[in-house]
Amino acid sequence: MLKQFMLLFIGAFGICLFVLMMQFVWRFIDDLIGKGLSMDVLAQFFWYMALMLVPQALPLAILLASLITMGNLGESMELTAIKAAGIPLLKCVRALIVTSVLVAGISFVFQNDIGPMANSKLRQLMIAMRQKSPELEIPEGIFYNGIPSCNLYVQQKNMETGVLYGVMIYRMSNSFDDAAIILADSGRLQSTADKMHLKLTLYNGEWFENLRSSEMGGQAEVPYRRESFIEKIIILNFNEGLDLGDTDDQDAGAHSVFKLTERIDSMKQVTDSMGRSLATEMKRYVFETPQMSKRDSLKLIVKGESGDINIDSLFTHLSSEKQRDVLQSASNSIERVKMDMDFRGLVSRDMNQLRREFAIERINKFTLSLTVVIFFFIGASLGAIIRKGGLGVPIIISVLVYILFFILDNTGYRMARQGSWTIAFGKGLSPGVLIPLAAFVTYKANKDSVVFNMDAYRQLFMSLLGLRFKRHIASKEVIINEPEYQRDAQRLEALTQQVQQYSEVHHLIHLPNPVNVFFKYVPDNDVEHMADELESIIDDLGNTRDRFVLSYLNQYPIVSEKAHTRPFDRKWMNITAAIIFPIGIALYIRMCRFRLRLYRDLKQIVNINAQMIERINSIS
Repeated sequence: MLKQFMLLFIGAFGICLFVLMMQFVWRFIDDLIGKGLSMDVLAQFFWYMALMLVPQALPLAILLASLITMGNLGESMELTAIKAAGIPLLKCVRALIVTSVLVAGISFVFQNDIGPMANSKLRQLMIAMRQKSPELEIPEGIFYNGIPSCNLYVQQKNMETGVLYGVMIYRMSNSFDDAAIILADSGRLQSTADKMHLKLTLYNGEWFENLRSSEMGGQAEVPYRRESFIEKIIILNFNEGLDLGDTDDQDAGAHSVFKLTERIDSMKQVTDSMGRSLATEMKRYVFETPQMSKRDSLKLIVKGESGDINIDSLFTHLSSEKQRDVLQSASNSIERVKMDMDFRGLVSRDMNQLRREFAIERINKFTLSLTVVIFFFIGASLGAIIRKGGLGVPIIISVLVYILFFILDNTGYRMARQGSWTIAFGKGLSPGVLIPLAAFVTYKANKDSVVFNMDAYRQLFMSLLGLRFKRHIASKEVIINEPEYQRDAQRLEALTQQVQQYSEVHHLIHLPNPVNVFFKYVPDNDVEHMADELESIIDDLGNTRDRFVLSYLNQYPIVSEKAHTRPFDRKWMNITAAIIFPIGIALYIRMCRFRLRLYRDLKQIVNINAQMIERINSIS
């Protein structure tokens, strides 16, 4: 079993890793095509990408391999033979459980040690690949805003030479006052020797720029400057020029659990120190103002010997010039506090956002490893229950389970990252749902319970809705015991008399007393005895060779024995249903419906009995 499981696991892991890699490649397809990359660079790209995606491929591979393994054993009846030998399911898959735990440990090692290294190497490789041909980042025919304070338009690009044609640049550094428009027939975008900047060389163009009047002392107005050039070189910051994503310090996936804990603690200390510093400065703003000493300012809020000091009266006794200075000083102080608080709030929000992402990644390294074990129990149990091998049903079930996991995990991650949910709740959402599911299907598989028997669910659904069941009695090819026709005819006559007597005593078409139904139930065994007698007669006459008798047998209704008397068998359940007013009414209406159906069934039994007795008398 372990050998078969490992072979399937290796194959499923390769397929899952390939699918995830293709999805990852499509995200960076523009960075790979047309760059003239060598084979060793491409090999490094796919190698580091594969190392990063190993933890994501392991759970799905475990799920698919366990489903196929147990499904094959169940389909070939080997699992039945193992259970018949007295070996329980959990003992049967003990070696597979140990293997799944080892795979979970490997997943954690990849996430904690190998994954951060691969993430960092892949980031450096992506930067080098983009530096090789940075002009390929610029699209044709649309404005590109990837460069800060600039919108770049390129009409056409030469992929072989890297020359840009029909270049238009709209640049705004600080405001509209210094906006600039640059037009050029052609240009070339290259990285500098230090790989830290981009050099944009423009040919045959013009430069239009608004000039600030501050250069002339605020007295003269210079509307704009126009410059024609044959060749113009513009230096752009490489890190700001192209969107390269977060750095390693800001990328949670580039750190181990130990480093994540260190970074979270350090960020918490930074935010706490910012809060303490803000509190200290707020006290300084309150108790120490430029216009009065600390002692005088304290008098404004401390009760003196003569009573509370009226600040308004002190202000009115000042001269107009002093009042204006005090108001200006207060306004400046409030503005400084507001700007400082806005800046600190922005820094604090960014820091808390980054800290949440780091905390989510730290928990994710454990939850994703735990998912490997959870998926094994789900896959092995479902495979033992369904007992379908091959690639058809297992793949469908694997996809459905993985979609459920992805929705729960992605929803919890997004809600925790934006702060709507706590981090523990967000990342614990998928394990909190999948662990009970795994325990349920494992229990059912270990007890040989029927979970996916559609006939059982169909019968339960029809019973709840009161739908009709039909008989299907077919002619037997080999009959050992012939039916006792005369004895069955006498039993049918006796059954007809019992049905007629029951109908006269019990008025089924009348509404029953709700008090007797829910609180004073009296068992009705007559219908149960008549139904048992009818089934016994049908069982004996089912050995007949006469097609008319078989036709009459299939016309007999299947009698519901208890549904016409009360909603539930237990008295306390009936009382509870009566107390819950809407539910009690629905159950009472359902019971009345069964009474009417029983009334029609009894009439039908009487009619078929007469036809059956007449047919038996004709053939005997």
